[in-house]
Amino acid sequence: MKKQPDTYSKIQIYLHWITVALIAFQFLLHGEISVLFRARMEGFVPNIPTLSPHAIVGTIMLIVILWRLWLRFKYGVPAVPKSKKLLAKLGSKAMHISIYVLLIANAFFGLGAWVFGLQFSSLLHIITAYALLTIIYAHIFAALFHHFVLKNNVLKRIVGKS
Repeated sequence: MKKQPDTYSKIQIYLHWITVALIAFQFLLHGEISVLFRARMEGFVPNIPTLSPHAIVGTIMLIVILWRLWLRFKYGVPAVPKSKKLLAKLGSKAMHISIYVLLIANAFFGLGAWVFGLQFSSLLHIITAYALLTIIYAHIFAALFHHFVLKNNVLKRIVGKS
C-alpha cells in the first residue's frame, strides 16, 4: 500500500484552483449558451452544436477533473486531521466524492444537451449544476470552519502553505 502524502502536490493544488476558476466562469457566464440552446430547441436556429465558450470551458473542465482524479488515485491525498471524528471523516469523504461525481455528471449532461440537442440532458445539466453549487458552498464553509474554528491546516494544505 502506498504511503499517504503529507501535502498535496503542486500540480494537485494548481488543478484545484484552476477548477475553481473554471467553475466560476461557467456559473457567471453561462447566459450565452442558455439563450442559444433555447433558440435551438424552439427552432429559431438550426439544432446543431456550434462553438461556445461555455461548451469549450466545460470540456476543458472535464479534462482537468479527470486529470485530478487520476492524480488522486496515483499519488493519494493528505490524511484528514487525526482529531476528526468518524462521522466527520465520512462527511468529508462523501463531500469530495459528491463534488467529483457531480462535476463529471454535469459535464456529460452538458455535452449531451449541447452536442445532441437533448432537452432532458439540459434539464439534468441544470439540476446537477445547482446541486454542485450547493455542495461547493458546503465545501467552502467546511474549509473555513477548519481554518477559523478548529484551527487546523486543512485549508492551508490546498493553498500550499502547510
